[in-house]
Amino acid sequence: MSFDYKRMIKFEHNVGEKEKKYRIYGGAALIAVSIFTASIAFLLIGMIILATGFTGWCPAYSGFNKNTCTTDDSSTNS
Repeated sequence: MSFDYKRMIKFEHNVGEKEKKYRIYGGAALIAVSIFTASIAFLLIGMIILATGFTGWCPAYSGFNKNTCTTDDSSTNS
């Protein structure tokens, strides 16, 4: 598996709706934990996860050409 840097800078949506929800909840939880434990690492990781959840774009997914967005092909078949 190779990492594609050119694809990474296109900023195409590659995070699905269900995963967005998980990322937002997980990022918020890590930020809350970082407040109580005074951990800068948890804060930074939580902010990154929260940002990718809100934007719907993950740079690592772009580099590895992964996409979790679902396409609705059932509407075109009717």
